[in-house]
Amino acid sequence: MHFYTIGQAARLLGVSPDTARRWADAGRVATRRDESGRRLIDGRDLAAFSVELARGDSGNEEEPYTSARNAFPGIVTAVKLGDVAAQVEIQAGPHRLVSLLTREAVEELGLEVGMQATARVKSTSVHIDRA
Repeated sequence: MHFYTIGQAARLLGVSPDTARRWADAGRVATRRDESGRRLIDGRDLAAFSVELARGDSGNEEEPYTSARNAFPGIVTAVKLGDVAAQVEIQAGPHRLVSLLTREAVEELGLEVGMQATARVKSTSVHIDRA
């Protein structure tokens, strides 16, 4: 299972840590405390929240999430495996990216819903790097 700190979740959602903390305080995303008292968000919960956030108005008036050099760090929100091919969806701030790649590549990267990954876009191809 993958867990993220408030700061990591904020970076993946493209918002400030204060915004992510307010969302957690308001119950918009569930958190739990680790042994040192830090708040953690389950990766699956964060993936679902990122999709919900992208679909609706977040009320966030901060600058939109932007990529640097065509890299979109985000969270895996869906993995669909076929016999040979696979489809991976990543929510990177307000951006939903979908990559079609081989099943073998998905298995080698160990991609699962809720884990952090980076989509890299070159021309019409989307490449996935595991974080």
